[in-house]
Order: sequence, then C-alpha cells, then structure tokens
Amino acid sequence: MGRIDREQLKLYLVTDSTGMDEETFLRKTEAAIRGGATIVQIREKEKSTREYMELAGKVHEITARYKVPLIVDDRIDVAMAIGAEGVHLGQSDMPVSVARRIVGGKMIIGATTKTVQQAKEAYESGADYLGVGAIYPTTTKVKTVLTSVDTLRSICEAVPIPANAIGGLNKDNIQILKGVPIAGICVVSAIMKAEDPEKAAAELVAAFEELNH
Repeated sequence: MGRIDREQLKLYLVTDSTGMDEETFLRKTEAAIRGGATIVQIREKEKSTREYMELAGKVHEITARYKVPLIVDDRIDVAMAIGAEGVHLGQSDMPVSVARRIVGGKMIIGATTKTVQQAKEAYESGADYLGVGAIYPTTTKVKTVLTSVDTLRSICEAVPIPANAIGGLNKDNIQILKGVPIAGICVVSAIMKAEDPEKAAAELVAAFEELNH
C-alpha cells in the first residue's frame, strides 16, 4: 500500500469557507465527515498565511479525531507547519517533483491533471493520486477547463495511481461516470452549500457506490 489507500478517496471533500463564519465552516466540515467524507482538502485562496495556518490547524483537529487525512491545497508550508497528511498541487502550483523533494517520502501529494500527458508526468514525479476535471462547470472561484469523461477514463487507464473526478459533481449528475475506474469523487458545493452537509455526504457516498454496481 502507498501513502494513500484507494478507499480513502471515495468521497473527497474540498472545503470552501466563502460567506460563512468559522464556527459554521467547522461545523459543516465535521458534519460532512460524519456523513461519509473519507478525505478532506482545505482550500483557501484569500487568507493570509497565518489565517490559513490557524484555520487548517482547527480543521486538522477535527479530521484527526475521525482518522480522516487532511490535505492542504497548494501550500506546502502550511501543510508542514500543521502536520497535515498531504498537499494538493494544481498545474500552476509547485511541480510535484520539487514538492516531493521538500516534503520527503511520508506526505501524500495529490495533483490536478487534465490530460493523459499531465497524469503521466505527475505519476512519474511522485504524486500519490490525481484529481481530474472539471467534469462539469463549477461555481467555485477557480479557473476551470472541462475534461471529457473519455479523457478521465484514459487517465485512469494510463497510470497506476488512483484518480478522482472533480468539477460540478453532485448526487444527481455523477451517473455519467458509470463504468469509469475512478477511486472516488471530489466535491465542493454539493456539500459546503448543502443545508444538511451530513445528509449530502451520505447521499453522495450512496450515489458513488451505485456507480460501481
């Protein structure tokens, strides 16, 4: 087994604290884990380093209680400072090979890839898993380039590390992924914007498991 178990990628929550106070944010994140989120990535584009560290530390206290890995988006310094389990890197972030040299062998490194070539490079550079997308247009404040389901399938077949689908996914639209050998799905709005994040997470797990039957 590598640094991450395929099962841990089943329901991958990417957080978004936009428009909510800290207490609400932490409550929603914990509710999602109770509902079935198997891994959490904290993603903050607007916070200062100190703010990011403080919030990530509080999220890590929650994830550690449930034995769920915490991944920090983009910021290796923040991940190392709070002892997070991993870091996730996009195509404009630090190259995976450089990150691997900095964090050593123990930390999980995930990479966002949109093409088979990018996927192979990430794998060869030391990535442990891939996030592939966006499958659908998203409402989050990140630049998205849509990825076809065929490309997603090709990426899954091209590399031995697990790949997750990301981008605008919810319980009602993930059926297009049926038969594609993904390890799991990454969601933001489907949980963070839900009235009941625990229920939303449970429904997403059920919908993902349906895909594999």
